[in-house]
Amino acid sequence: MPSLAAVAWSLAVPLALAAHPAGAAAQSPARGPLVIFSAGSLARPMSELARAFAERTPGVQWQQESSGSLEAARKLTELGKVPDVLAVADHRVLEALIVPRHARWYANFARGAMVLAYTERSAGASEINGQNWWRILLRPGVRTGRADPVLDPNGYRTLMVLQLAERHYQVDGLAARLQAAMPRRFVRAKEADLVALLQAGELDYAWSYRSLAATLGLRYVELPPEIDLRDTAFAAAYAAASVRLPGATRRGADSVTFRGEPIRYALTVPAAAPHPELAHAFAQFALSPDGLAILRRNLFLVDDRPSFVGDPPAGLVVPVRPRPPARSSR
Repeated sequence: MPSLAAVAWSLAVPLALAAHPAGAAAQSPARGPLVIFSAGSLARPMSELARAFAERTPGVQWQQESSGSLEAARKLTELGKVPDVLAVADHRVLEALIVPRHARWYANFARGAMVLAYTERSAGASEINGQNWWRILLRPGVRTGRADPVLDPNGYRTLMVLQLAERHYQVDGLAARLQAAMPRRFVRAKEADLVALLQAGELDYAWSYRSLAATLGLRYVELPPEIDLRDTAFAAAYAAASVRLPGATRRGADSVTFRGEPIRYALTVPAAAPHPELAHAFAQFALSPDGLAILRRNLFLVDDRPSFVGDPPAGLVVPVRPRPPARSSR
């Protein structure tokens, strides 16, 4: 079996780097470039956050590289490529691979939901819904894509959804049948790579996140809360699903097991970040009320106050800005 580093390189998409001139506002904490590694599903909101940060911080340039979350983490741990900020689609990636050896803290800043994205040209588009979706995916000739679980949390979350669906619909062997209906030729390094295939008509359906599907204008199936990994009320039920992946962790094991739980996005600043002062300033902005508002506009589920794990630097925990009271409909 090839090394994880080799797998990451062979499946990695070309770097998507974008440098932006600074705007005008406050004093810059340091010279850039600010390098951000982000999950594919965070590419758009992280770009918007970086642009807004640069407008407030003169002299800053930023670069963003998007990939699957596991691949992004392994670029740091196995390839020695250290970003200033690492933002992933699953906080457990940071727990398993990054903290505490490569970073001392991380912040959970958003939640999400698994959906089944499709277009008006997809087979069964006129009839699919949150109850019959699995029957349609099992029809002969229906093409469904998924992300690689070795590189992207969306990939192993897809497998968890299939396991939970088998329990929810009480159909023995359903998870295996659904997985068999998604052959390797429909597997990509990250779920964002599936969108082009879907839009080109080369796929009928693709497993994705609600935020990504909605912001791209795709149709999507809202799954029952018992299986979509969104609702904290079903956390105990989600834990019945698990996926074991190969790969060394910080504990030196040759595999790591992920169990189902509500989706949580997280970010950190690596201990060896090239521009730590600038990185922490960006993290503080991203976790501020203004930064969280950008995430909400991108249809992420966002709490008013991010939760921190580990030992974040002093001053990073930002104050909560109360939301205005809802207007009465009376």
